Amino acid sequence: MVPVVFVHGIRLSGAAWSEQLELLGRLAKAVDLPGHGSRRGERFTLDGAVDAVAGAIEEPALVVGHSLGGYIAIAAAARHPESVAGLVVAGSTYLPGKTLETPFLLAHRLHMRLPDRGEGLGRRQFRAALPPKLAEAVIGGGIATEVIPDVAKALAGFDVLAELGTYPGLTWLINGSRDHFRRHERRFLDACADGRLINVPKAGHYLPMVRGKEFAQLVLDAARSLSISAVSSERSESC
Repeated sequence: MVPVVFVHGIRLSGAAWSEQLELLGRLAKAVDLPGHGSRRGERFTLDGAVDAVAGAIEEPALVVGHSLGGYIAIAAAARHPESVAGLVVAGSTYLPGKTLETPFLLAHRLHMRLPDRGEGLGRRQFRAALPPKLAEAVIGGGIATEVIPDVAKALAGFDVLAELGTYPGLTWLINGSRDHFRRHERRFLDACADGRLINVPKAGHYLPMVRGKEFAQLVLDAARSLSISAVSSERSESC
């Protein structure tokens, strides 16, 4: 099976993928993007985030991104197609723009006005939304609310459909049926050179974390299909 590199969402860290890392074992790893997790305090930029993903790939890998991580995964695939064997993009099919940016910036301002800069509010949010063990892992990895303005700035000029359209590999677009980030999923699918769209019934934006085993199985299916395709190609070339 091809290796798997996981890319987390905004404010979170590689800890968001704890369950998938446990289920997939030694072939899987998760990165911390600039400004998040172990790299909290660093300035977030799109180029820096792409470098973080590319630096984690030792051989062609399936890159799996959720929310912000999905956009970064697309950028990494477009800029390093030789390193990205395939893409899984989850909860990241909403075109960047003011309608996406404004709610995040408003939330950031609210959090920054609180005495603890929103740390307690973030902890309560994730404890309410996620399974207990994963919620504590996410909280332990840090909730980097302060990074939101840098992320918004980085994505403002990011033409995600154009970059996705340059990637020649297979792309799985996976959304929860109740996820507001699926709004432009058909446009994303049309931009893929070789795309698949999967909607998971009764799931929301936190699908990879709330239904971790189910999502891990989808990732395994994607990784195995890439391995089968690679073997088929090798046989065809040897004939």
